Amino acid sequence: MATFLYRLGRFSFRRRRLVALLWVVVLAACAFAAAKAPTAPEDGFSMPGTESQKAFDLLDQRFPGSSSDGADARIVFVAPEGQKVTARANKAAIEKIVADVAGGDQVKGALDPFKMAGAVSKDGTTAYSTISYDVQGIDLTDATKDALQDAAEHGRDAGLTVELGGSALVPDAELGGTTELVGVAAAAVVLLITFGSLAAAGLPLLTAIVGIGVGVASIIAVGMSTTTTTLAMMLGLAVGIDYALFIVSRYRTERAEGHDAEEAVARAVGTAGSAVVFAGLTVVIALAGLSVVGIPVLTKMGLAAASTVVIAVLVAVTLLPALLGFFRRAVLPRTVRRPRGGQRARTSAERPNLGTRWARAVIRRPLAVLVLAVLGLGLISVPALDLQLGMPGDESQPTSTTQRRAYDALADGFGPGFNGPLTVVVDAKASKDPKAAAARAAKQLTATEGVVAVTPAAFNEAGDTAVLTAVPSTGPSSEATTELVRTIRDEARGLESGTGAKLLVTGATAVNIDVSQKVTDALLPYLALVVGLAFLLLMVVFRSLLVPLKAALGFLLSVAAAFGTIVAVFQWGWLADALGVEQTGPVMSMMPIFLIGVVFGLAMDYEVFLVTRMREAYVHGERPGAAVVTGFRHSARVVGAAAVIMIAVFAGFIGMSDSMIKMMGVGLASAVLFDAFVVRMTLVPAVLALLGDRAWWLPKWLAKVVPEVDVEGEKLNHAGPAALRPGTETEPEPETAHGTETGTVRI
Repeated sequence: MATFLYRLGRFSFRRRRLVALLWVVVLAACAFAAAKAPTAPEDGFSMPGTESQKAFDLLDQRFPGSSSDGADARIVFVAPEGQKVTARANKAAIEKIVADVAGGDQVKGALDPFKMAGAVSKDGTTAYSTISYDVQGIDLTDATKDALQDAAEHGRDAGLTVELGGSALVPDAELGGTTELVGVAAAAVVLLITFGSLAAAGLPLLTAIVGIGVGVASIIAVGMSTTTTTLAMMLGLAVGIDYALFIVSRYRTERAEGHDAEEAVARAVGTAGSAVVFAGLTVVIALAGLSVVGIPVLTKMGLAAASTVVIAVLVAVTLLPALLGFFRRAVLPRTVRRPRGGQRARTSAERPNLGTRWARAVIRRPLAVLVLAVLGLGLISVPALDLQLGMPGDESQPTSTTQRRAYDALADGFGPGFNGPLTVVVDAKASKDPKAAAARAAKQLTATEGVVAVTPAAFNEAGDTAVLTAVPSTGPSSEATTELVRTIRDEARGLESGTGAKLLVTGATAVNIDVSQKVTDALLPYLALVVGLAFLLLMVVFRSLLVPLKAALGFLLSVAAAFGTIVAVFQWGWLADALGVEQTGPVMSMMPIFLIGVVFGLAMDYEVFLVTRMREAYVHGERPGAAVVTGFRHSARVVGAAAVIMIAVFAGFIGMSDSMIKMMGVGLASAVLFDAFVVRMTLVPAVLALLGDRAWWLPKWLAKVVPEVDVEGEKLNHAGPAALRPGTETEPEPETAHGTETGTVRI
């Protein structure tokens, strides 16, 4: 691996103009394809194998043309205090508003609440009208949206309280935000402080932008949603900067050790580039593994983000060495570019730094440090015991929004369960008397505790399938509603045995319950798959059994602490105001498994980058404790800078309005904080100090089977430049005779 990447880095350096031009062409082609691509459809929740999905499929089959993929809106009218919506003036105003909205270009239908059963509350204070559109929410024109808002204003002018809800009001997904730019700016500052050179700070940003440009444009071109694109951009930007950071850092170190620019680039790509490749593979494994859950939306998110990571790796090992050919001296520290008096300064290997001092402090008291770090992460993880999963809807919106006020008005007028009705499908095709089976189902539902209303059965044209609506007594995100769905499904067995008819429960509330259950069921298999594959990969990289095991256990501590943070902020409300979380509620069902996948990949990034330098020192003859210190001397500052950059990038997404992206930003930023600074920078040296030589132990029989990938670049040291280079000559390097190789780059 190191030899191949060495040659790839050297080729990119020597053919830098060609490589740079090829990436420009690729970027332009992807941008052109994205510009010509049609608008991506909104993501839907298709969950093969769940009861709610089977019911939806059955409805599409038995009630052709009844289902609509278009958007919908709900106009909620509340009469002034002491009045009713059925009063003459109020009724006339409502009917005129509904008629005006019905005349819109994209409107498929508008239901008059006074002609629709159950659309007026029993006390007469609240009514609602449902507006259906023939296009998705993303395709609604501004004129259509304005007409809806104008209708609400006309109602308010008439003295009514009017609020709006439904998918037509869902704002367009954001592809970025101003806080995102703040994250990039923070990354630039960290890079400038770390490298002390504008060129060295700018190259990682430039290559990361190229990487996410190609990745995001490709995702848009193939028709994926904006939410998927945003998550891919979040990860692509973070790992793209980090991967380039490590290669640039290694290039500066190689220059300080006396190599010319071409050789330094080749060795940097051969060594740090090897770590980048394997770190990227762990991220890709974790993200691609999301497909095992069986939720198409989650699979798309994982594959899109994984493709962006692959592009970031390719950019780091090809475009970056090419750009280093253009900025071979500019990326070096100023003290190296302008040496004073020709005196040789001590190299980074000779001079102690903060990483050296920290490593020595940890290995002096490894057991105490280990216990303290584990207890600290355990304490932060405690809120995770109260983790509640759900798919928050309008009830999770801030009270300042019309969607939330519409939700509350319906709950006050019709009961909390009105916002989460259950659609019950009776498949009576195998029944001798379908009508009797539907009547028995309605009677059974009415008698079920927790159901406050059941609508009459509506049959299809064939008369073999009926649809009923059951209104729970509790809200859609309530645990009691979840138990009610389970009870109805359990009782369905009796209906089938007695009448031959099957009863299926679906609807938005049931879908959310099934999503939560499916994610929970897939969690352990997913963990086993991802951790198992990554364990094998790290065993190949480090030729050790205990180092991969330690890495996996450390990850579990990091992700538990991240879950604790999410619960504390989004369920308990801690620091909610500071982070812009206006409404607490359950954690989104898909969040845990997606967070696990992303955090695991990123955690292995730091493991590979940090421990590779320790392994390199160990195989070069240093004792275990000294190898830990050497690894920290070379890598701690860069790993710390990479973590700060990644935290800044992820924290930038906290400012976005999309609740899933905001939650992802908080979870990822906190996970990187815990994993980089507590697990990798603290637990890792403590555990390796306690294990000693045993940390690098691999059974002889296994050592014969495990391939040697030479991530440390040992073959490069033995072979020498002459054995690795073709015979062609390179361009002379434009630098002065007193040489930059005598300078020092302290990393």
